[in-house]
Formats: sequence, structure tokens, C-alpha cells
Amino acid sequence: MRIIPAIDIIDGKCVRLSQGDYAQKTIYNENPLEVAKQFEAAGLKYLHLVDLDGAKAKKVVNWKVLESITSNTNLKVDFGGGLRTTEDLKTVFEAGAIQITAGSIAVNDRETVLQWISEFGSEKIILGADAKNGRIATHGWMDDSGLDAIDFISDYQKEGIEYVVCTDIAKDGMLQGPSIKLYKQILTSSKGVKLIASGGVSSIDDLKELKTIGCDAAIVGKAIYEAKFSLKELRELC
Repeated sequence: MRIIPAIDIIDGKCVRLSQGDYAQKTIYNENPLEVAKQFEAAGLKYLHLVDLDGAKAKKVVNWKVLESITSNTNLKVDFGGGLRTTEDLKTVFEAGAIQITAGSIAVNDRETVLQWISEFGSEKIILGADAKNGRIATHGWMDDSGLDAIDFISDYQKEGIEYVVCTDIAKDGMLQGPSIKLYKQILTSSKGVKLIASGGVSSIDDLKELKTIGCDAAIVGKAIYEAKFSLKELRELC
């Protein structure tokens, strides 16, 4: 299982939110590149970069942060937040991302996402399935789409989606353990999907459990910044 540390960006700074609430923001570092270099120095190979300004503005805002990280590290970066157009994707891929996450747009503009899968390849597109009470939430988790998360993922898998990142919003930033039950349901209903678990990881044992149930990867954010375990422990788990 891949371990993917997360950097969330607001105003060019590395932050974390609790349960997707912009009012519950903690700034951990003024320099995201510095944080990314720490991850790389520890032997980690991947990075999940989220443009929270972009998610709120519905357009990519912090692509220069992405470019700075990919130009100065060898981390394999997936990027999400504010992606709406094919030009947005071209900008982000040219800035060095290896994958993008289609979140809100996958709910609101299915045809565009299917076009992206066709044009860029399914391996480049991660379906963002952020769930609250079992339903998909959009626009930085502020809106409830009313769509069942399990059905949403299954429908896109039929269209060729391979990678899915799923965050249980109730768990995100709370350090109370990941949503194992939800992930088991997804892996059972969408066999073969490469599921990236996100939200709630608070210990190495949480990561071991996610590996045991069959997750392809796990995103780790607040637990790193709050020193619930060391980067060395993450590297050893990898």
C-alpha cells in the first residue's frame, strides 16, 4: 500500500482543516515546498496536493505551488481543487502533476470528466468521492449532492475510472481512525477499484488495517503534522 502525505494549500500556506470547515483552519508551515522536501528526505515518494482556495473559488489558484514542488523534488504529485476545464488540466499537468482529482466536477459535469478520461487516460484521473453521511459532498465539502457514495463510485468505475480517493468528511482531521466500514463497502461493491483512503488516520495501526482490507493507498495529513507518528515510521511501513 502506498503512503501519500498531504499538503493542503490556503493563501500559499500549508494548512489543515477539521471536517472540511474553513473556519477550523490550522497553519502548519508558511512554505509548502519546505514541507514537501521533508517528506522526500524521509524517503516518501508521493504527495497529495490540494488547492483549497481553488476548491472554494471553483478555479485553480495555487498551481505555482505545485510547480515549485515538482521542480524542486522528485515527488509524484496528484493535484486537486478547482479543476473545471481541460485547460485547467493541461496547466496542472504541465506544472508537473502526474494525476488530478476530479471531485465536484464529477458530480456536476459528468460529460467533461468522461472526456478527460478519454483524452488523458484513466490512469491520470482520480475520482474524488468525498462522503458525508454516505452521500457525496462537493465544493470543498460545503454542498451535499444527495448522491449515494457507493453508487457514485460504481457508476464511474463502469466508465473506466481506476483510482478513487474517498474521504469520510466526519473523520477528516479528527484523528479518530479511518472509515473502515465505508471502505470495505466500496471495495466489495466496486471490485478492482484502486481505493485511496483519506481522513481520520491517527496511528500506524490504522494504516496497517487499511492495507489489510485492500486499499491501494492511504493519504495521511494531520497525523503527520501533529506528530502522531514519525516520517521514519511511515517510510518503514512503505
